[in-house]
Amino acid sequence: MVRYRRSLVPGASYFFTVALRDRHARVLTDHVELLRQSVHEVRSAMPFGIVAMTILPEHFHAVWTLPFDDAAYASRLSRIKARFGDLLVASGVPVRRNRRGERLLWQRRFWEHTICDDEDLRRHVDYCHYNPVKHGWALRPVDWPYSSIHRHIRLGWCTADWAADPGDSAGGDRHEP
Repeated sequence: MVRYRRSLVPGASYFFTVALRDRHARVLTDHVELLRQSVHEVRSAMPFGIVAMTILPEHFHAVWTLPFDDAAYASRLSRIKARFGDLLVASGVPVRRNRRGERLLWQRRFWEHTICDDEDLRRHVDYCHYNPVKHGWALRPVDWPYSSIHRHIRLGWCTADWAADPGDSAGGDRHEP
């Protein structure tokens, strides 16, 4: 079996892509409140900061900052995935299992990247917020309801027309978290 090497830097910020096994599913947006509840419960037990997050129908992107003495992001992601599965089943959504009883909901692995500087952070936050446009779910990042871009706009870190087509608006300001 391949042994994955993960970058474990306590207190660092990380970018993640976490995907469902079925890349045509809409489970995450159809049950977005259950995913939010899962994240909230895990954050209560194992704190971390959410710099940016965007939930699409079959995957999500996030930028998190962990506490200064902690690098256990994999445990947090594992707990979120497990708790979301538990909540789905409890709400009556059928979730297939394999012969070993494991749920066939999430891809086993996830993509992670350790943020190395402010420019890298900005690029990954922008990636999170632009992703619904890239995948054709929205015309502008602000049109996607399951995105932290709305918090960034409220905080003045970007404008509502950020990354809008220049033909539609004045072009918008860049994120400056």
